Amino acid sequence: MRMWAQSHLCQKPQRITSVLAAALALTCVILGASQSASALPAFARKYGLRCSACHESWPMLNYFGQKFKDNGYQLMNDRDAPIWQNPGYWPVTFRITPIWHRVSTNKVQVDGSAGPGGNEAKITSSGFDLSGLDFHTGGTLEKNFSFYVLPSSDATASFHFETVMARLDNISGSPWFNVKLGKFELDNLLSEKRILTLTANGGIYQLYHFIPLNDHNIFGQMGDNQLGLEVMGHSYSDRTRYSISLLSSNDGQVGLPYGSESYSTFITGSQAFDAGKLGVDRLGFYVMAGVAPTSWLTNMGAPIGGSGTQNKGYSREGFVGQFYFGHRVDLTVVTQHGEDSAWFGQGYGDFVDYTTALCPNANPTGPCNNVAGTTLPAGSRSPTWNGVLLEPHYVVSPQMILLARYETIRMSQQSTPGTASNLGNITTYTFGYRYNPFMTSRAGFAYHGEYNWFHQDGTSPVTATNLTSSELLFGIDFDF
Repeated sequence: MRMWAQSHLCQKPQRITSVLAAALALTCVILGASQSASALPAFARKYGLRCSACHESWPMLNYFGQKFKDNGYQLMNDRDAPIWQNPGYWPVTFRITPIWHRVSTNKVQVDGSAGPGGNEAKITSSGFDLSGLDFHTGGTLEKNFSFYVLPSSDATASFHFETVMARLDNISGSPWFNVKLGKFELDNLLSEKRILTLTANGGIYQLYHFIPLNDHNIFGQMGDNQLGLEVMGHSYSDRTRYSISLLSSNDGQVGLPYGSESYSTFITGSQAFDAGKLGVDRLGFYVMAGVAPTSWLTNMGAPIGGSGTQNKGYSREGFVGQFYFGHRVDLTVVTQHGEDSAWFGQGYGDFVDYTTALCPNANPTGPCNNVAGTTLPAGSRSPTWNGVLLEPHYVVSPQMILLARYETIRMSQQSTPGTASNLGNITTYTFGYRYNPFMTSRAGFAYHGEYNWFHQDGTSPVTATNLTSSELLFGIDFDF
């Protein structure tokens, strides 16, 4: 459920250039972030708890909230079953955000003296706007039978199903065995669906969506909800966690639009430990790996959905650390190494953006019909990259939080030899605050301010020089 626009699904991670640079970035970021308290009120109404029981700053969960979620939205007492709920209780929450924002991009393709589309110009605009609308409903159908449904719209009220899942909890009485089926968020320790930021480039985690330039592998986007089956488990204290998911390689799209036999998996595990006066810290890992189609049958030159074959592989893996430094300061660190098949790197994969003009019958080896016998350009290699994300928070008070984020992604190998080694590299900074004037079980309300700066090497539309954009945003984020 993204509350604001998607970002550029930007292109390549970069090698971390030096320990000194990373230390400097960490120092800068840690000065600006943490979270307050409030929550989506549906569960708070059910149990009669304040939203701050489960959230550091809504929608971000605290330790108790994560345990509640891992238990299938249950407190593991008699009040979990719907039969014990007030007949007037309806487990529904709406969330929407009216905003003002100013967006500036340094190089946008425009018509000019060099001919149509031959120039670049800086475009800056500002005004009032809306986020999309999220319509949450979830809870228990019976004890240890839970569900979550989230119809979500963009700012024009075009709806889709962001989440639809049912879950069997504590099978055989054990918290180590829980099964989920449907469309759901991957079990990332740093959740994009509970992100505190709202700008176009700051409102997603770039590491979770990165695609190298000219690469058409859309299937490995960890930030998107996926369709599949998940088995997860945890200790009674929730300090040890694991999850294994089997997913259709279709980026969460319904109707089997891609290959008929292409699957991916997402595996994660973590262990929390007591760091004394600092708090409870957690270390974990994740792996997303699978295969997806690069070849399509066509009809009148257009690719046929569901006919994908010639699966090629990809992988994303990394480590996650969540560190607390007393009651006010915390820091989350995510690393990633990514690799795509050379086929994806050369433009095979997703056909959604292709037109029949790119796939005429007279050209059966065009970009959306990788037929048997087609060969890659000489020297083609698997694109690889490395990235890191640092997100600190500073809790000023139970109602006020400061937050920041630094992400950098660096290509370590381009798919086409001779390509500039830094092409598509990303650097982005985000700073913001959230202030909650009240926190009740009926509604949430937050004043939100945020600034994001985004930079990518060599991707301007005409001159292929560096592209930068910035966004300043103020809004009122509320749910009820």
